[in-house]
Parts: sequence; C-alpha cells; structure tokens
Amino acid sequence: MGIIGRSNTAEKEPPVKRLFAASLLAAGMALGSAAHAAQPLLNVSYDVMRDFYKEYNPAFQKHWEAEKGEKITIQMSHGGSSKQARSVIDGLPADVITMNQATDIDALADNGGLVPKDWATRLPNNSAPFTSATVFIVRKGNPKGLHDWPDLLKDGVQVVVPNPKTSGNGRYTYLSAWGYSLKHGGDEAKAREFVGQLFKHVPVLDTGGRAATTTFMQNQIGDVLVTFENEAEMIAREFGRGGFEVVYPSVSAEAEPPVAVVDKVVEKKGTRAQAEAYLKYLWSDEGQTIAADNYLRPRNPAILAKYADRFPKVDFFSVEKTFGDWRTVQKTHFADGGIFDQIYTPN
Repeated sequence: MGIIGRSNTAEKEPPVKRLFAASLLAAGMALGSAAHAAQPLLNVSYDVMRDFYKEYNPAFQKHWEAEKGEKITIQMSHGGSSKQARSVIDGLPADVITMNQATDIDALADNGGLVPKDWATRLPNNSAPFTSATVFIVRKGNPKGLHDWPDLLKDGVQVVVPNPKTSGNGRYTYLSAWGYSLKHGGDEAKAREFVGQLFKHVPVLDTGGRAATTTFMQNQIGDVLVTFENEAEMIAREFGRGGFEVVYPSVSAEAEPPVAVVDKVVEKKGTRAQAEAYLKYLWSDEGQTIAADNYLRPRNPAILAKYADRFPKVDFFSVEKTFGDWRTVQKTHFADGGIFDQIYTPN
C-alpha cells in the first residue's frame, strides 16, 4: 500500500515540478556522460610523422577506452621541427611534443620552463621510442650514380634537403655528412669544408621534410632528396614506387626522435594522465609494431628482428658521442652565427 501511495502522490505532482525533476535527471546524465569523455590531446609533431600518427592515434584511442572507459580526441600539428617547437614556446597548447631531435624539446625547457631540463630521463631510451637512418632518394635508375656522401659533391648534382636551422631532418643530414668526413680521416677543418661544399649543391632550403619532398617529387627539382628512411615509404604511398630508388649511404648519424609531455600545458588542462599514457604506449608491442610498419626502427629487439628485411644494417654513429650533447651541437652548428651560417651561402 505504501508503494502505491507514493506512486499516487507522484502522479499528482504539478507538471512544472515534474519538468524540473526531468531537467535535473537529464543534467545528471549529461554530467555522467561528460565524465567519460577526456579533454582533447594536442600532439605537436614534425613533418614526416604524419602517416605514423594516423595509425598510432586510433590504436591508442581504442586502448585507452578499453582500459579507462573514456573516449579521447587526439589533434595533430605537423611542420618543420624547430618551427613547431617555436610555436609551442609562443603559446600553442601542446599536451605532448614529438620531435625528431632533443634540441627542439630542450628549447621548451630553456624558454619558459615548459618541460623540466631532465625531461629525457622520464621515459626509456632517453625518451626516444624508435630510431631512423638518413637515406638518399634518387631518380629511377639512379642516373647520376649517387651511392655515398662524396657523390653528392659531383659537378652538376643538385641536393634537396630542408634547412638545418628549422628542420631536424636537415640537421641530421648536415651531421651525417660531417660524421662521414671524420670517419674517413678528416679533421674538423676538412669536415667543415666537406659539409660546406655539400650545401653549395642545395638549390633551395625548405623549412621542413615534407616541403622538401614536395620540391623533389612534385616540382621535380634536384637529383637526390636526403631524408629519413621512413619518409621513403611515405613517398611510395603518396607518389607510387616506380619513380625513385632508395640508397643507403655508408654512414649515418643515428636519428633518435624524442617525445615529451609539456608539463605546463597538461597541468593547466588536467590532462597529465592521458598525455603520459599516450607517450608510454609508444613502447607497447602495438606501438612498436606500428612504428615498424611505418619504417621506423623499433626499440623492441624482437619486433625489430621480425622486420629485419626492411631495415638494412647501417654504420650508425651517435650524435652525442661524436659532437657532444645536443645543446652544444645546437649552439656550435645551428644557432644564429653558428657554423652553418658561416658556411652556407644561398644560391
């Protein structure tokens, strides 16, 4: 009887009161739904990682929703790595930054303390989840016979490479050529001369790797594009495999593209847990397999071995062991007035 009595009382409630109660219920349901939708994450990255993150982001979203019951939106920004770092310093609210060189994340520590100076110690492998090699993309049949670094200095050869001051891709090209000279008996003076001669063969300096690819593939400028090996696969997917060949030079600086949470942004937005999980998942078996599928050399030895056929053995050298830490490299070679400015004269 008591239940029936309460039911009858409810039926006699004024329509306005019932509407108010329904509104409160709807609001509560909306808040409950909102609790299961995370704040969007912004990943500010560099040019040649577009395809990788197109595959990685949905994989992480699925993993996060299965683990936390929370949907998450991931937004991307791509460009020349140093330009991207500058944008974050100037206020672009990146939750994470995924660069191709430590220099660009160091800049966030040095300008506004957006990350701590020891950011590289927070994840394995100095916060670099995979590695890459520098390769030559040449025209089909390799008509100019370009096989190693000295070949790029031949008369009449045009080399397409992005600007080392705005692109990590360009910096790795510069450092790989410098390292080649040192490994073949050159001293610092000879290495400087060698790299200076190389950049005399560069007809245009684009700001990033993708722009350099456009110059070479679409505008048909140059005899060789110097880039990361994973960019070769992106070119094949976009332009087809018939118009170019990939040549591995005898020596390459080992590219170690690092990642970091941007502390000041995630603290303000409340997204630290999501941002940290997003980067840690790069080391998962799924993240490492997606890397290998996109021609990035995984850190996981078992997965690297599984994909050994697409990763030729390369005579790598460590940038930091050869040139010193990245802050020193940046100041000596790529800062305004540094060695690159001294040796490069625009054509």
